[in-house]
Amino acid sequence: MSINIIMVDYTNAAQGEDLVGLLNGYALDPMGGGEALKPQVKSNLVSELAKLPHAFSVMAYVDGKPAGLINCFFGFSTFACQPLVNIHDVAVSAEYRGLGLSQKMLDKVEQFAKQKGCCKITLEVLEGNDIAKASYRKFGFAGYELDPAMGGAMFWQKKI
Repeated sequence: MSINIIMVDYTNAAQGEDLVGLLNGYALDPMGGGEALKPQVKSNLVSELAKLPHAFSVMAYVDGKPAGLINCFFGFSTFACQPLVNIHDVAVSAEYRGLGLSQKMLDKVEQFAKQKGCCKITLEVLEGNDIAKASYRKFGFAGYELDPAMGGAMFWQKKI
């Protein structure tokens, strides 16, 4: 079995198709919301990502087949006065789970973040996603807090 971890080239049509397919598979999973991506998202996602200089994606291939995906965006830490990477999506197709792909892809993200002078990598995870939480802990992620008396940070959203 061969495993290949790559930085996605958004101008490569085949890689773009693989990215959309993997993300749609994740969207269909209960941990991704349980609904397929909308047709306009499938049609436009890769070209829109390509327009964003602060976006990058990592994919895993197993024996030449798309198996895993991480989508990332650069941000900025005002406290550290340095860039950071926020991991927005992590997905491994069900048939490829247990091969350590998430760890390998996270390692690629970390290598790239270090090359870009980033101070940290952030992500959010659902409270009930114990498998993902275990994977992230194994990689070195931990909850975020500034002052233990104030508790951990929470991820909130307001759709507009």
